[in-house]
Amino acid sequence: MRAARYHRYGGVETLVVEEAPDPLPGPGEVRVRVTAAGVNPVDWKVRSGAVRDLLAVELPAIPGREAVGTVDATGEGVRDVAVGDRVFGLGGVTGATAELAVFSAWAPAPGTWTDEEAAGAALASVTAMGGLRALGPLRGRTLLVEGAAGGVGSAAVEIAVARGATVIGTAGAGNHAFLASLGAVPTTYGDGLAERLGVLAPGGVDLVLDTAASGSLDDLVAIAGDPARVSTIADHANAARLGTHLVNAENDPAFLAEAADLGRRGDYRPRVERTYPLERIGDAHARSELGHTRGKIVVRI
Repeated sequence: MRAARYHRYGGVETLVVEEAPDPLPGPGEVRVRVTAAGVNPVDWKVRSGAVRDLLAVELPAIPGREAVGTVDATGEGVRDVAVGDRVFGLGGVTGATAELAVFSAWAPAPGTWTDEEAAGAALASVTAMGGLRALGPLRGRTLLVEGAAGGVGSAAVEIAVARGATVIGTAGAGNHAFLASLGAVPTTYGDGLAERLGVLAPGGVDLVLDTAASGSLDDLVAIAGDPARVSTIADHANAARLGTHLVNAENDPAFLAEAADLGRRGDYRPRVERTYPLERIGDAHARSELGHTRGKIVVRI
């Protein structure tokens, strides 16, 4: 199969497109013929070696954790999907940006989503849902999403709105119209946030989801009034010190199924900023490394 790979840790120059061995699904897994794969910050952090102490990989490695495609083969014990079914899902830390990928968690991809949208749905939705689950029921609550225009943040906005929350999202001014289109009340992050929220939410903010790790967690705890009302999926360094919820992405098929159901109902549509062909995998990673993306970056296979 053709795949993007890197043979050593380093910058985008390490990425090549070449032939690689076909993967095989193990028990409880499916192999998918990939049409598109998502690009996430974890991909380039792993590729660069920045997180090798936590997420070491066997080299050469294929970047990517999420994709969409049609089931090509099933492992032992798989009963709920058939060859030819269109699914989106998650595998290991690596392996998705290739013609064939193995998933350990998946769900049927809604017909309302394009391949590009479905490719960017899995990791964002499970991460957002994990962060929201830690905060408890959302209906009737006011939720602040820090970093609301990114892949996880935009997913969290739509999911929380669908669950009945009033959502305020922080982003740069250029993304305020985008946040409003998702159903959030937009505001700017940074200095003066508490004062701006006092105007936007006179009754106070009930819950906070941090997707940005921008150094604002102390302020977010002060805004919420209790670290138990704050969840972060990004600020590992400060979560333990402050006592907030720290949530890592899980390959949870129940979350994927819920995201798909929201998609079929029109309540969640993964937002894609830009799509690249496989041959431009280096450009896709470089764009992700710049940060401040509006939604997701996707690679067509």
